[in-house]
Amino acid sequence: MAKVKITQVRSTIDKSHKQKATIVALGLGKINRSVEVEYTPQIAGMVNKVNHLVTVTEL
Repeated sequence: MAKVKITQVRSTIDKSHKQKATIVALGLGKINRSVEVEYTPQIAGMVNKVNHLVTVTEL
């Protein structure tokens, strides 16, 4: 699998509990925080749920 960099670019204020939990599960939580992870199907699904809050960059 490829490595990707996921960066939170928008706030979770006024978002659903599931979206907030997904952001935390990705290792984010504050704007401009980034994590580098393997792009597995599980990560792809989580990114798809919060794609309006994050940006994904392939490394």
